[in-house]
Amino acid sequence: MPTPNDASMDAIGQRRDAFIERMLQSTRGTFEVFSIYIGVRLGFYEALAAGGSLTSRALASRTATAERYAREWLEQQTVAGIIEVDDEKADARKRRFSLPAAYVEVLVDQDSLNYLAPLARLVAGAVRPLASVLEAYRTGGGVPYAEYGADLREGQAGISRAMFLKQLGSEWLPAMPDVHARLMADPPARVADLGCGAGWSTIGVAQSYPKVLVDGYDLDEPSVTLARSNAKAAGLTDRVKFHVRDAGSPELTGRYDLVTAFECVHDMSQPVSALKAMRHLAGDRGAVLVMDERVGEAFSAAGNDVEWMMYGWSILHCLPVGKADPPSAETGAVLRPETLRRYADEAGFRRMEILTIDNLFFRFYRLHALER
Repeated sequence: MPTPNDASMDAIGQRRDAFIERMLQSTRGTFEVFSIYIGVRLGFYEALAAGGSLTSRALASRTATAERYAREWLEQQTVAGIIEVDDEKADARKRRFSLPAAYVEVLVDQDSLNYLAPLARLVAGAVRPLASVLEAYRTGGGVPYAEYGADLREGQAGISRAMFLKQLGSEWLPAMPDVHARLMADPPARVADLGCGAGWSTIGVAQSYPKVLVDGYDLDEPSVTLARSNAKAAGLTDRVKFHVRDAGSPELTGRYDLVTAFECVHDMSQPVSALKAMRHLAGDRGAVLVMDERVGEAFSAAGNDVEWMMYGWSILHCLPVGKADPPSAETGAVLRPETLRRYADEAGFRRMEILTIDNLFFRFYRLHALER
């Protein structure tokens, strides 16, 4: 075997050292994510945003937490560069801390498209059943969605809320002009939202189109309970209904003018069956819209701008959940266009159209039951 020369050994050493630095930075990022999780769950950021400059005692009082823990968190957040301290030389209990105005939108304002605090809950949920995930890797089985708990369910709801309420009716559905017109017309259109989760997509359709009647379908009962609560708070229970049931029942065939599935087809064990159900719900006259991850059209070692994230969700959550109900298509989060095209063909659709919608994370597919 050839012996490595000095130049190759230097190259190996440089690459090793770069990877060590990467590991350390990744560990730093992991700690920061979970520190943000603590701040979100305990209301620390909200208290800082509302109260301005606070001591650890004041923060603890406003959030019903222990002062010593609040102080440690404040110091950690300062070292992490997330919050600021007025006078670092002051006595520990008298130091005053504040949340920079530039970060309020990201960490507190749930109505903003820049609100990213729920990512911390999503990450916490994704790692909750790690032991079960490891066992699934060994056996080839899956991990039921319920094992990921409230953090993943509510984190997903929180991260998608603003985009569904603000972009669905202003950008996404208008990209299908005939559908947009039907949703505004009489008699009131009917919409089915499959895999509705906490219901923000369902609510977003109803808020954007005041005439429509919308049914949200999901098999996860806690999600539907949350969705019903959200619809009640939005004052939409007269036009929005949620159901814990399979939407493939024959009596629903042809009932809907629009059938949607937002970021959920890749999680389904039997996506072809789900797409068949969508085709039947819409009939020949209704429209079918699928939104899923905007991954590359083919695998590459570099990946595209979002595949680092999508593969992360996939190895921890999407693939294990998709394999929990055999037989499984074993899709995973990285659902490429040709894979969805194959699923749509098998489900009986005649054509798949990729809509012209500019979005970093999502690609939008309109599936046609008839050639047009």
